Amino acid sequence: MDDRNDGVNERDNIEEVSWEDVNKNKCGEIKFIKKKNPFKNFFRLVSFVLIAVLSGAITSNYIIEKRYSELLGNSSKNTGTAKNNISLEESKISSSNDEIAKVAEKVGPTVVGIVKTSKGSNLGIPDKSSGSGIIFDTNGYIVTNYHVIQDAENILVKLANGINYINAKLIGSDPTSDLAVVKIDAKNLPTAKFGDSSKVRVGDLAIAIGNPLGEELAGTVTAGIISARNRKIQYGGAIYKVLQTDAAINPGNSGGALCNSSGEVIGINSLKLTDSQFQDVEGIGFAISINEANGIIQEIMKYGRVARPRLGIYGRNTILEDSSEVKGVYVSEVIKDSGAEKAGVIPGDIIVQLDGKSITQFEDITEIIEKHKIGDVVSGKIWRKGKTINIKITLTDINIVK
Repeated sequence: MDDRNDGVNERDNIEEVSWEDVNKNKCGEIKFIKKKNPFKNFFRLVSFVLIAVLSGAITSNYIIEKRYSELLGNSSKNTGTAKNNISLEESKISSSNDEIAKVAEKVGPTVVGIVKTSKGSNLGIPDKSSGSGIIFDTNGYIVTNYHVIQDAENILVKLANGINYINAKLIGSDPTSDLAVVKIDAKNLPTAKFGDSSKVRVGDLAIAIGNPLGEELAGTVTAGIISARNRKIQYGGAIYKVLQTDAAINPGNSGGALCNSSGEVIGINSLKLTDSQFQDVEGIGFAISINEANGIIQEIMKYGRVARPRLGIYGRNTILEDSSEVKGVYVSEVIKDSGAEKAGVIPGDIIVQLDGKSITQFEDITEIIEKHKIGDVVSGKIWRKGKTINIKITLTDINIVK
């Protein structure tokens, strides 16, 4: 009974075999019970799992290896790029430093120290002040700022390679542009090359050479960039078109050279303009553009002065205290014997129109006058005590010194 039950229970494991006689007739069937190895399926399963794991490991290893190879390759490339960028920046800095050194070597010998003495206010002891200048002619002609030699009783020049001071003669000056020319008795001097300031770009290298704080720091070189072009600065009744730079311009730098990377002078440093509005601000300095200065220098060389048409007033832009309605230029002072005085303009008037154009700021007047010549008659309108008055002003030659 037990064997039968076992046979029934193991039906799935019974293998059927046919039995035939010699005539190929089937006589019956004998069924043999084939017992399975209980570990066979287990081994099959384990083998399958091992193969799957091994295949997965190989595939994963390939994918990971490939992926990391790409990442490492990119990292290597990025590292190489970073190194190249660092090398490039270092190269740029090195190149910039080399340019500055070459400019200093080229222009330095053409920049001189200037010392003036004038009447002092204390017990007759003369005042002494210093500045810089630029040699522009081999025969000893030097351009500097007017305020450097203003009211001078004696002017002395010291060459870059000199030991002693040399007496200098004033050839002429132009207070309006803050420029002057002096001459020393010397020959075959090194000269600076004037560049073209109209080609200067914001961000260009700017190199200032001068004598900050006097003889002790003669030939000092500072560098920066051009911060702005054609900046208009109003000072003493005049409008200056200047280059703005962050290169340091200190006392004694006035009259020195502002150069480009080629060693050409693109401006004449002016501490006066810097101090006029920005004396407490770091990184703001001004230089009179060389294109503006060049024509003035030539006139001074020929005539000793520069003739300019002027209205003959000092003024400022109107503010609410002057009038809550009228915009124009408030006349604070009228120069004696000027065209404005002869036309009847008085302090307190507000110029609201000139040459057919509305006036809202002093710069408007300057731009209009610059288009005229001495002797031209300019029509205008002034506002006085609530009334508008028509005027005609003959432009006269006046050097404004204030």
